[in-house]
Amino acid sequence: MKPRLVDEASHLAPIEAGLDALLKEGKPIRQDFAGACRLHIDRPLPFLCVYVGPGHDAAFDAVSASASYLIATGSNLAGEVARLVATSMHDRCGSFLIIDIGELAEDRFLTDDAPFLPPFEIALAGGDTTAEKAALKRFAAAASKREAKYRTPRVGDFNPAAFEEPLLSDILVDIPCLTVRFAPIYRAPGGKGTYPALRDLVVANMVDSALQAVSAFLKASQLEAPTTHRSLGRRVFIDAVARADRDIDKVASAFDFLLAVTPINAEQAWLEFEAGGFERAPPLLYRPLEFEVTTEKRKLYSVSLDHLEDPLLAGLLSEKQQELDLQLSMLAARETPRFAELGRALYGSVEPELAARALGILDKATGLEPKAKQKCLGADSVAAAAREMIARYRAASPDFEASVEIRSDLPAGLLVSRNRLLVSRDTRLAPERLMALLSHEIGVHLLTYFNGDMQGLAILRSGLAGYEGMQEGLAVLAEYLVGGMTAARLRLIAARVLACQAMLDGARFEETFRVLHADFGLDRRSAFNVVLRVFRSGGFAKDAIYLRGVVQVLDHLRNGGSLTPFWIGKISADHFGIITELSARGLLRAPRLEPAFLSSEVARPRLKKAMAGMDPIDMIET
Repeated sequence: MKPRLVDEASHLAPIEAGLDALLKEGKPIRQDFAGACRLHIDRPLPFLCVYVGPGHDAAFDAVSASASYLIATGSNLAGEVARLVATSMHDRCGSFLIIDIGELAEDRFLTDDAPFLPPFEIALAGGDTTAEKAALKRFAAAASKREAKYRTPRVGDFNPAAFEEPLLSDILVDIPCLTVRFAPIYRAPGGKGTYPALRDLVVANMVDSALQAVSAFLKASQLEAPTTHRSLGRRVFIDAVARADRDIDKVASAFDFLLAVTPINAEQAWLEFEAGGFERAPPLLYRPLEFEVTTEKRKLYSVSLDHLEDPLLAGLLSEKQQELDLQLSMLAARETPRFAELGRALYGSVEPELAARALGILDKATGLEPKAKQKCLGADSVAAAAREMIARYRAASPDFEASVEIRSDLPAGLLVSRNRLLVSRDTRLAPERLMALLSHEIGVHLLTYFNGDMQGLAILRSGLAGYEGMQEGLAVLAEYLVGGMTAARLRLIAARVLACQAMLDGARFEETFRVLHADFGLDRRSAFNVVLRVFRSGGFAKDAIYLRGVVQVLDHLRNGGSLTPFWIGKISADHFGIITELSARGLLRAPRLEPAFLSSEVARPRLKKAMAGMDPIDMIET
């Protein structure tokens, strides 16, 4: 029996139908055809990135990260489909650009006698129209600015004579086309594998440069260019992204990290510590784990992050995977010296500058407390006020389904666990601190949980890797904005930093207590509460992030930064640019809710002051 030839025309009919549905109904196209070929277009766009070949190399990844791409096994089939797309989209968009991306056969600058880390080659070719020249020039400029592990791109002209198979630009002579070929610098010499991190950098460079080229092409075509080239990126999560996000969230939801590392006998521990003359660390008890750490780790790393077709989202999920792995390792190491060292890896050490700032606060904030003290509010009063605030948020958004629980197994204070606000039965709160604390817990922690839940990515609800520092910084800022930042509160935040430093340097529980009480003037119960937090489970370095976080927030505001992206979900300062890009692409929506305290009369002048530039010590209300 003779092999049957692929009939290209048989694949065009469903593609034509898909293009028609895209233009008329806005339905994205994701059409597999001819075995290993695929057309993906998530909305009408004025470009198509094309990869021709059977392999799965970095060029394949760069093309498949686009919002509009074609993977084809041969140039002729690619030309047929690309022409069909170009014809349809040109009528809608006013112009159209094909970007043909592939790899050169070798990294020819990397030779045995080459100097250390030579440049790497990027070869470009384009048509003679003004718009094509503008696209090529912008691609060259964008690609040249980015290094790939210290190898600088060298952009030159592409020589099509080196290729036996016809190029798309030869087939689509009447359609604007930009041809891109780059050296496979991510491949180890001798064909002995690849360098994954270097591959990711190359892919990111190609993706960003291609979008910049499209933006320049549109402008040169006298069409409206996007406000940012990144808005030309993907606006649709593919199933693989949703599946990976969901599976990682299942692991994240299997445990509550903070509850698992927090003692359940805080009040009894205080009584024993007091009875012993503050000389011996009291025994601390913890909740038994309701899962096997090794089982959850297997589940975590069974989540495949291949073929997500979006380097940014793949990076976010990979970071979260690594953070959960570290948290699970910490839970397995509770009440051992390894717990503190793993915590150092998760939260970092205390920087000398941060410690110096904490010392300054403890020195300057002494004696600023008002002499008269009002009767403290108990757990029932705090819980009632919390339910009232939650009801106001729920009136603005019915999805704000938070609950309030009074618990006897928590140290004094409040704690957010997913959509629950937990109030310790031992809570005693000064009335002037009530609004500040509720704004901290509800207006920041719960609000970003529900806003993140509405974005379609569970990791924005549970928190991107490293989110806690910025979250706590925003929450401390909230306390200031509502007028509730007292000297005592700021001193506690500073004391936590120095307690973390002491713990990480090897100090014992009782030694750290004596330093906070005798040297820095904290009353015994406050000093105990700080030390309990820092020494729980074997030494927990998290508490330095409150001061570090608010310094980051104040720096962000002083530099003209907006707070709005931080309300989208639980994100870190390092993710600000990524969230801005995903928002520009339309993958993320504006936050459903903003904190109520931002619009209050008391907050406006304070926020203005923060934007003008201030130090944490300036937040104290006198």
